[in-house]
Amino acid sequence: MTVEITSHEELRELLGEPTPRALGKERPALHARDRDWLAASPFCLVATADADGGCDVSPKGDPPGFAKVLDDRTIAIPERPGNRRADGYRNILDNPHVGLIFIIPGRTDTLRINGRARLVREAPWFDDMAVEGHRPVLAVVVEIEQIFYHCAKAFLRSRLWQPESWQPDALPSRARLVKEVEYPAADLDDLERHYGPAYLATMYR
Repeated sequence: MTVEITSHEELRELLGEPTPRALGKERPALHARDRDWLAASPFCLVATADADGGCDVSPKGDPPGFAKVLDDRTIAIPERPGNRRADGYRNILDNPHVGLIFIIPGRTDTLRINGRARLVREAPWFDDMAVEGHRPVLAVVVEIEQIFYHCAKAFLRSRLWQPESWQPDALPSRARLVKEVEYPAADLDDLERHYGPAYLATMYR
């Protein structure tokens, strides 16, 4: 039998109340250590939702410090060439609320930022965001509403940073997944070449 939770009261009865420390750790602006974290982070996840609540989470990665601090309450994340679906960007146009998780490889805690986002196609600081000659054509500017550090338990439970737990060959290669799941008519040799060493050359073009 499946028993669904349908109210906030049921949820609190089951999980209990958060501790004062958990409630009190969120802040509305960057601390100096938050700036340090952003300067060291090469990767973040950006969660968005459209006007009807349809959700998307998009990974963003670049050299450490790619998220530019504009002031104590504002950061910017550059666009990089991708598949052009623009799911998250389209969501932001309809619903500005975003959630970000910034990760530092090897660290089991993370930095979380919630706020309101907007898309900017030009700004004086775009030149500072150029990588390998690629100047972004847009950036996501996030006005911070909540910022706090998230505990390590999820990373510890998953053993994410422990190499002995890694199983990269548990599934077929990216090229084989594309052929099996997305484009059965594609030539596997062509896909292997596309996703091979030459793929790195397309990171910024």
